[in-house]
Amino acid sequence: MGREFSDRDKEIFNKLAPENGGTHMSPMGHPYPFILRPISHKFVEDSDDFRERLERLTGEELDYLVGLALEGEEDIRSLEDEDVDTFFELVEEKVSEERAKELRLHLGMA
Repeated sequence: MGREFSDRDKEIFNKLAPENGGTHMSPMGHPYPFILRPISHKFVEDSDDFRERLERLTGEELDYLVGLALEGEEDIRSLEDEDVDTFFELVEEKVSEERAKELRLHLGMA
């Protein structure tokens, strides 16, 4: 069972998947447990689409997602492989290399 989305989570999710109509619910009526996993698996057409969506986020929003992942509240490992790479590239670019390295180490992906 996933966590309950905060207002900030909903704002980020809606920025990444506006076609979901402002909700963080699946078509089956269940709340998504994470922000990035459904984006990677349900909403994007390909890895380029994932990148374009993530580029909508500010550095602060990306850092927030890193913080959630460090707390075990966001799932990075189960993203499509290319999307994992994209996420880390954008964290390095918009936040910092140190923050990306911290998350990689935490996830055992260093």
